[in-house]
Amino acid sequence: MVYRIKYYLILFLTLMHGIIHAQELNCNIQISAQRIQGSNRQIFESMQKDLFEFMNNTVWTNHVLNYAERIDCNILINLTDQLSADEFKGTIQIQLSRPVFNTTYNSTILNFIDNNFQFQYVEFQPLVFDPNTYSSLVSVLSYYTYMILGFDYDTFAPMGGTEFFQLAEKIVTNAQNAPEPGWKPYDGSRNRNRYWLVKNVLDNEYEGVRQFMYDYYINGFDKMESKTPEARTSMVESLKLIQDVYRKKPDPFMYLVQVIMDAKSDELINVYSSAFPEEKSRVVEILTEIDPANKAKYEKINSANP
Repeated sequence: MVYRIKYYLILFLTLMHGIIHAQELNCNIQISAQRIQGSNRQIFESMQKDLFEFMNNTVWTNHVLNYAERIDCNILINLTDQLSADEFKGTIQIQLSRPVFNTTYNSTILNFIDNNFQFQYVEFQPLVFDPNTYSSLVSVLSYYTYMILGFDYDTFAPMGGTEFFQLAEKIVTNAQNAPEPGWKPYDGSRNRNRYWLVKNVLDNEYEGVRQFMYDYYINGFDKMESKTPEARTSMVESLKLIQDVYRKKPDPFMYLVQVIMDAKSDELINVYSSAFPEEKSRVVEILTEIDPANKAKYEKINSANP
């Protein structure tokens, strides 16, 4: 009897440990500081460790996920300048992927670079997220965490990531008086900054892009293993949602459309290179319209052998 009580106590504590530590992200952090000379290299090792622990150990939502449900993402930081003892400048690249149902394939959702990354980092000073307070480093990391969560949830439910995008928007609002770049409407070129990315996401005129994310996966990619022709047809139909947004041109730059197409272009080429000729022509026509910068890449679909 005592043995059984001890067994269930151990089982309960094990389960509780799993829940308590079931944070949302499985985030890999890489920091490159090769361009910074004559500095204490230990600080970059400490920085990478602290950022890894911050991203993976912070509880970002009230949703309970098990270990296998954690969201896979990469953050690649390339430091180009050390402005002072504790102030740095560089770029931050965000990569997000999602498993495709019934396969071992991970599909890229996001892969883009933010060139407006400037922050303060003090070694041995804890990184703590406060949604009501601006902090140059913590705010950028928290903003992208909520963007990652939002885009991931959008692929599982229509507009499923809205609550996280709204939290990212709150971080942007809190940062409007920040001296660091990337937060204000006029920072950067062609509206490529944090302000415009989340503004596009929450703009009703871009709703078709978010609906595309859901349809592309749930009605398309997640069925590729069992119903390939039907899945490819559904994915073409989902691209029409982006086409509708592109034709309406909510703003001159449409940053969100470009971010999504940059992430999906290679995948779409791989999927439709083995499609039927009529389907190839159909998808190439849409892709070259909504993503003209990659027109030459897309035209290779027609000449690919099935």
